[in-house]
Amino acid sequence: MTDPLTSAERTAWFRHDHFGMFIHYGTYAVAGRQEWVKYFERIDDDTYRRYADHFDPDLYDARAIARLAKEAGQRYVVLTAKHHEGFCLWDTATTDYSVASTRGRDLVREHVEALRAEGLRVGLYFSLLDWSHPDYTIDWSHPLGNRPDVDELNATRDMGRFRAYMREQLRELLTGYGRIDYLFADFTQPAVRDGLPGKSAEDWDAAGLLAMCRELQPAMIVNDRFGLPADLVTPEQYQPVRPVEVDGERVLWEACQTVNGAWGYDRGNVDDKSPELIVRMLVETVSLGGNLLLNVGPTARGEVPERHADILREVGRWMRRHQDAVYGAGPAEDAEAPSGVIYTRRGDTLYAHVLAWPFKTLYLPGLAGRAAFARLLSDGTEIVIDAGSEEPEESHLNPSAPPPGTLTLTLPTCRPDDLIPVIELTLTKNEA
Repeated sequence: MTDPLTSAERTAWFRHDHFGMFIHYGTYAVAGRQEWVKYFERIDDDTYRRYADHFDPDLYDARAIARLAKEAGQRYVVLTAKHHEGFCLWDTATTDYSVASTRGRDLVREHVEALRAEGLRVGLYFSLLDWSHPDYTIDWSHPLGNRPDVDELNATRDMGRFRAYMREQLRELLTGYGRIDYLFADFTQPAVRDGLPGKSAEDWDAAGLLAMCRELQPAMIVNDRFGLPADLVTPEQYQPVRPVEVDGERVLWEACQTVNGAWGYDRGNVDDKSPELIVRMLVETVSLGGNLLLNVGPTARGEVPERHADILREVGRWMRRHQDAVYGAGPAEDAEAPSGVIYTRRGDTLYAHVLAWPFKTLYLPGLAGRAAFARLLSDGTEIVIDAGSEEPEESHLNPSAPPPGTLTLTLPTCRPDDLIPVIELTLTKNEA
């Protein structure tokens, strides 16, 4: 019997790749008002079921989405096999509330096969919450949580039966599709809101679920949302400004972000992030030792909105020339970037992502004598290192001179036509 993999062994590919695509897709796309529409609008089960009746992903093309992710430079893709609404995107034996029952399709299988064909890592999202199941007890995050008779409704519900149902669904996903690289479970939050509890790790038998994951898919990484420590933590809709720590120890992390602030399809939402902002978020994340999981929400018919696809393609054009500053890169622990610059490092190479292109000269404090060569990464052309940059100017001659030890680079006056220009610095051998 082989020894179980360590977390470091499981996550090696994840630590290298840094950039993934999230896909939130379900019957909520028919409403076109995000994936929590049932909760926010307090829609009853019978009314909400209409969305399943009219959910027809006739334009959902998993291969096209996989190719788009690859073109964008994303190395793994996570699909919502089941979101909180409870509708399943795979051919499950546990319920007829699935796309297999309504349309005779298995979108999870299509997703898995498309990713493998494109050489991408396979991720699945699985909601622990399930607003459709009659035994799932009503808590603060449930659409019926505003009812005055919650206690009476919960008296007829049995979380034990629900746990068995949910466990079987997860077992199907982890045994029916070959190797799964990443499971994104969602979510455990025991805090009380509006007088109602949430759900704790014990409500799911999280320890038992995580043990099953390790048994059935020993190489699969698992996030922290079972409510137990696992392989990584997943901050959502905010960007950390320092390496993420838990109990004083740095941990592997992934920033979960959206193109436009919505996870599921939101027809009227045009609050899109620019390609430049997305690239900045990506390199800031890498510089702090994390990954970026960027979400798209396909339309009810299954297409990624064209303007979002265009944004991803623009990011991909930047990635094609600058991927060395992302894949396999990480924090530059021994170099402090000046304002307007973000550093990432890979081996003996330091990458300076220049957010604010200066006139003629870029000063990099603390790097004098540490760089053997500099070039613009996008086209490979030399950036001149000022040979005198190691000698500080007399302060009485130039009070604004940079401090001793500053590396001075002479830049072209015209800013390169890149979302974010990157200067590659090959460090001297004693720095590697």
